Amino acid sequence: MGAAMRRIHVGNALSAFGLGFTVPYLYVYVAQVRGLGSVTAGLVLAVFAVAALIVLPFAGQAIVRRGPLPVLLVALVTAALGALSLGLSASAGTVLLSAAALGAGQAVMQPALATMIVDCSTTETRSRAFAMQFFLQNLGLGVGGLIGGHLVDTTSASSFTLLFAIEAAMFLVLVTVMATVRVPRAPRIEEAPGQTGGGSWKQLLGNRAMVQLCVLGFVLFFACYGQFESGLSAYGVEAAGISTSALGTALAANTLMIVIAQFAVLKFVERRKRSRVIASVGLIWAVAWAVAGYAGLGHGSQTMATAAFISTYALFGLGEAMLSPTLAPLVADLAPTGLAGQYNSAFALVKQLALAIGPAVGGPLGASLHAPYIVAFLLFSLGITVLAVRLGRQLTDVQNQPSLARSRVVTQGGAPADAVVAAEA
Repeated sequence: MGAAMRRIHVGNALSAFGLGFTVPYLYVYVAQVRGLGSVTAGLVLAVFAVAALIVLPFAGQAIVRRGPLPVLLVALVTAALGALSLGLSASAGTVLLSAAALGAGQAVMQPALATMIVDCSTTETRSRAFAMQFFLQNLGLGVGGLIGGHLVDTTSASSFTLLFAIEAAMFLVLVTVMATVRVPRAPRIEEAPGQTGGGSWKQLLGNRAMVQLCVLGFVLFFACYGQFESGLSAYGVEAAGISTSALGTALAANTLMIVIAQFAVLKFVERRKRSRVIASVGLIWAVAWAVAGYAGLGHGSQTMATAAFISTYALFGLGEAMLSPTLAPLVADLAPTGLAGQYNSAFALVKQLALAIGPAVGGPLGASLHAPYIVAFLLFSLGITVLAVRLGRQLTDVQNQPSLARSRVVTQGGAPADAVVAAEA
């Protein structure tokens, strides 16, 4: 790991640590501490999604034209201003404007940091780099949330102002750290079937493999991440009788599974076809939804229902650990040279869209239509498997299984891996 990659990983950890201070308590802060009500609090959460959907299409083009670092620095300053003003806001208007700035900055950070990882890694090291990013993000969120929970006091607005000030400070510290990064140019695998060059969105949509990956990504994020704090939690409380403390334990089990399993599964994932890894995740999540079905629809004891519900979140975490070294590197390998930023932004846009729609659909279903909710999302998980198998047919051998490039180095007498990849491209 070079100096640039180390700074990038430090940046990921710091940004996640800062977000962990405020994200779990945002609803309580707006609705109760500031006394603005549940409607305004719901609008704040919606503003985050809307801001991301507005800025991400332009973020990709900016990254392509200006490079990821300048875009990241602007996003960090914007997010810092949004976080600080949110902690000082007392009216609905200023809260919504502050949330828009924080949401926009936070959304642009993702593709900018991902593009920097692409530029500072090779085909051989990319999966491990993105696995490290995901590990540090979850660790940072968990530690930040834990510390924030001890600092916050729902009877004191100043305690929340302190949390948002710490979040803003983390973003500004990150500006200092990232300003020293020197991003090199890294080779990418090109010429996937159906791929076209150029930087426009129309040309990106001409890449059949990328389009299929975006559809698959939407279903992945809709059926998993979009349900964590909405549909699945509502289902657990209403159908399975899960207490709020047990729900917190389930979320902790998800994070713990990611932290434990991330590097344990990495070598397994690196040696397998990416499409098959994603297909396996669909099957694991189908089992998770079946276990959740038992928790709420079975006739076991409350202890068994709680254990099953916690296991559901742990199984989701196992799937997430398998996806982190798979999805983002695949997006990078599908991007033509110089367009990783636009492809990362497109995939981030799909993710934000799924995260915006997922709670809106899953929340009411999970709270009231228990059996249809479980069946629907079990079928979505099986659909992930089908879409992943179809995606595999659109990928080149090396795109689907980068370890083939390394194995061919041996058969060709030790030629440099990059040279082999370039020759195949």
